[in-house]
Amino acid sequence: MGNYELDTMPVIRELKGFDARSGNLLERLIFNNRMLVVLACLLATLALGYYAATRLTLSASFEKMLPQSQPFIKNYLEHRQSLRGLGNSVRVVVENTEGDIFDPRYLQVLKEVNDQIFVTPGVDRAWMKSLWTPAVRWTEVTEEGFRGGPVMPDSYDGSAQGVEQLRMNIARSGIVGSLVGNNFKSSMIFVPLLETDPVTGKAIDYQAFSRTLEEKLRTTYEFGGDHARAAGEEGKGPIKIRVIGFAKLIGDLLDGLVQVMMYFGAAALIATAIIYFYTRCVCSTVLVVFCSMIAVVWQLGLVALLGYNLDPFSILVPFLVFAIGISHGAQKMNGIMQDVGRGTHQLVAARYTFRRLFLAGLTALLADAVGFAVLMLIDIPVIQDLAIAASIGVAVLIFTNLVLLPVLLSYFGVSSKAAERSLRGESEELGGKGLGALWSFLDRFTERRWATAALVVAGLLAVLGFVVSLQLKVGDLDPGAPELRPDSRYNRDNAYITSNYSLSSDLFAVMLKTPKEGCLKYESLVEADRLGWLLQQQPGVQTTVSLVNAVRQITAGSYEGNPKWLTIARNQNVLNYGAQQASVNNPELFNTDCSMMPVVAYLTDHKAETLDHVVKVAEGFAREHSTQDRQFMLAAGSAGIEAATNIVVREASRTMLFYVYGAVILLCFITFRSWRAVVVAVVPLMLTSILCEALMVWLGMGVKVATLPVIALGVGIGVDYALYLLSVQLAHQRAGLPLGVAYRNAVAFTGKVVALVGITLAAGVVTWAWSPIKFQADMGILLTFMFIWNMVGALVLIPALSHFLLKKVS
Repeated sequence: MGNYELDTMPVIRELKGFDARSGNLLERLIFNNRMLVVLACLLATLALGYYAATRLTLSASFEKMLPQSQPFIKNYLEHRQSLRGLGNSVRVVVENTEGDIFDPRYLQVLKEVNDQIFVTPGVDRAWMKSLWTPAVRWTEVTEEGFRGGPVMPDSYDGSAQGVEQLRMNIARSGIVGSLVGNNFKSSMIFVPLLETDPVTGKAIDYQAFSRTLEEKLRTTYEFGGDHARAAGEEGKGPIKIRVIGFAKLIGDLLDGLVQVMMYFGAAALIATAIIYFYTRCVCSTVLVVFCSMIAVVWQLGLVALLGYNLDPFSILVPFLVFAIGISHGAQKMNGIMQDVGRGTHQLVAARYTFRRLFLAGLTALLADAVGFAVLMLIDIPVIQDLAIAASIGVAVLIFTNLVLLPVLLSYFGVSSKAAERSLRGESEELGGKGLGALWSFLDRFTERRWATAALVVAGLLAVLGFVVSLQLKVGDLDPGAPELRPDSRYNRDNAYITSNYSLSSDLFAVMLKTPKEGCLKYESLVEADRLGWLLQQQPGVQTTVSLVNAVRQITAGSYEGNPKWLTIARNQNVLNYGAQQASVNNPELFNTDCSMMPVVAYLTDHKAETLDHVVKVAEGFAREHSTQDRQFMLAAGSAGIEAATNIVVREASRTMLFYVYGAVILLCFITFRSWRAVVVAVVPLMLTSILCEALMVWLGMGVKVATLPVIALGVGIGVDYALYLLSVQLAHQRAGLPLGVAYRNAVAFTGKVVALVGITLAAGVVTWAWSPIKFQADMGILLTFMFIWNMVGALVLIPALSHFLLKKVS
C-alpha cells in the first residue's frame, strides 16, 4: 500500500506501452477480464433488483423492539399469557366536541366505533374494554349484598331513562379517569393486540392496522360520513377520534417513511451537483452516482433474499450505503482524473488508482462494516436487523465502488477538458492560488507553533465536551412519542389523553409469582400492598392498582361498606370471596390459577429519570421481599418494557464504542504498520465522539435505540478520511519526502476529495432534519455534525499530530 509516489508512476499514453501482467493478482484478475466483471455485475443487479422490487416490504414488530435476553423482558415474555393487557395495546378515545358522552348520538357513534374495532384483525377481543363491552361492570353494596352488572345497561335504547341509568352506572363503576374522561366529554376504548393473527398465523401488519383505524374510524366519523354531515358541515362533525399505542405509532412511522424517499432523492441530487461542480465531468459524475445506486439495489435485494424486511430504523441504511459509496467513488474518480490529466491512458489510470487506493478503500469499508457489525451486540432485534442490513450494504460496496467503478471508468474515462482542468487546478493549488490558499493554510499545521495551538484547542474542546457529555441521559427526555414531532397528530392525541384522563398509558408492572392459589394468601396480598404503597410514594407515580385494591373494596362492601373493613382480612374465606368477586369485574388482576398477580404503577411519563427511579425502588423491594414462595419480578407494561430497553442501551453504549475503537485501531495498525500513525488517525475520531455526545445534551437528545447507532457509525465512517489522507502522506514520507511536503502532496491527491466528500455527505444527510420522523431528523443532525467534524479533524489534527508523532517515518 505505502510504496508508491505519485510522480514516479510512469505516464503511459498508449496501451501497447503498458505491461498488462503488472500489478498484483487481484488487479490482473479484474482488469484483464473487464467485460466479465461488467456482465457479472449487470446480472447481479438485474437479479437483486427483481428481489428488491417484488419481495422487500416495510414492516415492524412489537417483539423485535424488545431486548430479548434482558431479565425484565424474559420475565414478561415467559408470563405474558397471564398479563393480558400489559403488553402491546392501543387506546382509542372518542370525543364529543359539542357536548358530553351522555348524548345518545355520541353513544351510537361510540358503539359503531367499538364494533368496528372488535372485528379488526389482530385485536385480542376477550380483553377489550369500553362502555360498550360487557366486561366493564359496576358494583355496589346494598342491604341485601352486592349488586352489579355491565356499565352499559342491557336495556339501553337511547331514551332519556336509558342515558340516566348509564350515568348512574358510570358513577358506581369507578371508571372516570380511566375509561371515561374527567370532564365527561370523551371515553376510551382499550384495545389489547395479538402478535399474530389467529386466522392467518401471520404477524400483525401494523401499517394495515393503522390505516384501518384511519379509514374506518377517523375518516368516517371525524372527517366525513353521515355523522359529520349531520352536523351541517362536511368534515366538521362533533366527533374527534384520538389513537395512541405502539401499533399506531409504528403505523404513523411507516406512513411517514414514504416521504423519506424524497430525502433520498434530495441526497442523490445534492451529491451529484457537488461532485459535478468539482469535476465538471458529466460522465464520471454519473458513474460515481450510478455505482452507489447499484450498491443500494444490491443491498436491498440481498436483504429481501435473506428474508429480512425494512422497518422504521433500517430504512435509513440505504441512505448511508449511498453516502459511503459516494465517498469512496469520489476518491477513485479523483485519482483517475489526475492521471488522465497527466496524459496517462484511461485504462492505465484506472489500474494505477486501483493499486494506490484499493487497500485503503478496503480497510475503510471494513472499518465501516465494523461500525455496523458491533450493533449486533445490542440485544434488540430491530437494531440487529439494522446491523445486518448495513453490513450487507458495506460488503457490496467493495464490489460496486472499489471494483466496478474503476472498471467502468477504464472504459468511459473522464473528459479530457475536466482532466486538464483538474491538473491545472492542482498546479495552481500547489502554487498557492485558488483553493491552494486553503491547502497552504493547512500545511502550517505541520509546523510546531500551529500544531501546538491546534492540539491545545482540541484538548480544551475535548475537556469541555466531556464535562457536558456527563449530563447525557439514556432514554426519552420528552413526553409522548419522541420518534415523532411534538406537533404530530399522535403526540397531540397523547397530550389530550394525558390531560383529560387520570391514569396515563405509561404502565410499570411488577409481577408477583406464587404457587397455585398463592396470590390469594394473606402474606402475598400484604407484600403486594406494601410494594404498591411504596411505589405510590415515589415522584412520577400517579397511583398503583393490584388485586389488593379490589379485595379491600369487596371486603368492606361485604360489611355494609364499613370503612373499618377496608383492609386485608386474615380469614382465607373472606379473601377467597373478595378474589372471586374481583375476577368478575377485573379479570386482569390475576391469572386463572392465581399464581401470577401484577402490581401496576401508573406513571406520569416515561422519561429516563422517572423510569430509573421506579426501577431502583422496585428492584430494591424485590431483593428484600422475595422468598421461595413469593417472587417479585420486574417488569411488564409499556413503561417496564421501556425501562428494560434503557438498561440494555446503557450497558451497550460503552461496550459498543470499546469494540468499535478496538476494531478501528486494529485495522489502522494493519494498514499503517505504525502505532504512532494509529494514534494520529484515531485521536480526531475520539474528539468527534466526545463532541457528538455533548451536542446530544445541548439538543436535548437521549441515548436511545434510534440515536445509539449513530455514535458507532460516526466512528466507522469517520475513519475513512484518515485512512485515505494518512496512507498517502505516509507513502510520501517513506519515499523520503519531509512531513510538510508529504502532507501537501497528500492533500493535493486525496485531501481535497476528503473535504469534498465531507461536505457532500453532510449536505446529503442534513436534509433529514426536515423529516416528519423526529428520530430520523435527530440522526441527520448528528451524522451531519460527525461528517463535518471528522473531515475537519482529518485535515487539521492529522498534520498537527504528525508533527509530534510522525515527523520521521521509517
